[in-house]
Amino acid sequence: MALDRIRLTQFRNHLDTAIDETARFNLLVGENGAGKTNVLEALSLLAPGRGLRRAALAEIAAHGSADGFAVSADLAGEVQLGTGTRPDRPGRRVVQVNGVDAPAVRLGEWLSIGWLTPAMDRLFMDSAGARRRFLDRLVLAVEPGHARHAAKLEAALRERGRLLGEPAEPDPQWLGAIELQIAEAGAAVARARARLIARLSETLEALPDAPFARPALAYQPGGPLNAADLAAALAEGRRRDRAAQRTLVGPHRDELAVTMAGKDQEASACSTGEQKAMLIAITLAHAQLLSPDRPGVLLLDEVAAHLDPLRRAALFERLAAGSAQVWLTGTELAPFEAIKDHAAVWQVSGGRAVRIS
Repeated sequence: MALDRIRLTQFRNHLDTAIDETARFNLLVGENGAGKTNVLEALSLLAPGRGLRRAALAEIAAHGSADGFAVSADLAGEVQLGTGTRPDRPGRRVVQVNGVDAPAVRLGEWLSIGWLTPAMDRLFMDSAGARRRFLDRLVLAVEPGHARHAAKLEAALRERGRLLGEPAEPDPQWLGAIELQIAEAGAAVARARARLIARLSETLEALPDAPFARPALAYQPGGPLNAADLAAALAEGRRRDRAAQRTLVGPHRDELAVTMAGKDQEASACSTGEQKAMLIAITLAHAQLLSPDRPGVLLLDEVAAHLDPLRRAALFERLAAGSAQVWLTGTELAPFEAIKDHAAVWQVSGGRAVRIS
């Protein structure tokens, strides 16, 4: 068991929703717009980052409530995690562990959360930045310390960009110190991404090509993986980066390359169905990498309804073989017939969740 005693307060259309007595499989059923995905989004905020919608905090509070929103849950019956906003800290996300304020990156130390949503169906057609965010989320679920390195890298890149954008030439010593921060944090980020892709590739290679299209993954670094070499590349590129008004080398330029193994075709050129199948394959393979030392949660939004019976059965079989707590949404129970007798089921309507089995 992972998450239980879940509370959503002033969260989008959920003014006061309680979800108790969860199970290994948890089904949220209801019409479109009922608030099913909002529950998944709330759970995704119990991980570092901006959640599965990447929404601004001001968009989340119900009707723009000045009192903010709150999400809380018990973890494995031992720890209480909470996050939200409050009037005395406008515009800032508050995180608590057992009632004590904590940095958002601490959430990754307690819980591994992954998700798959319809909005991700075009991931392989999207920007490289979207794929980096996807990759970083996968890394974070396996290596919680990744959040700190990624945050340091982002902050240092912003500072270097600010210095290079000033009219006067920046102090080379100060710029060098910032570049060293980029190099150290960036090398840690890049190596973690490379490790994850290597482990994920090994897991995927052991899987059959059917019923889900098997993807082949490749890491394409945007700069040297070694901190010293990256620092040297940054120093050498100062004039060029100043002219471009951005840093042109480093892990913020990394790319995740994906091809469909059976056809040796780039994922971006595959059909929509093949792309979705590859995303599911990656998600399921990644779930196998989660450490038993931290509870895992997998959020699957409207996934089962778009699969044929063969793939749906394979999905449920692989989910059952894993260790993560699973949350699935759908407009009706029919697609979940194979697991509904072993699942906790909630009917979601108008921002309310009522347990029906």
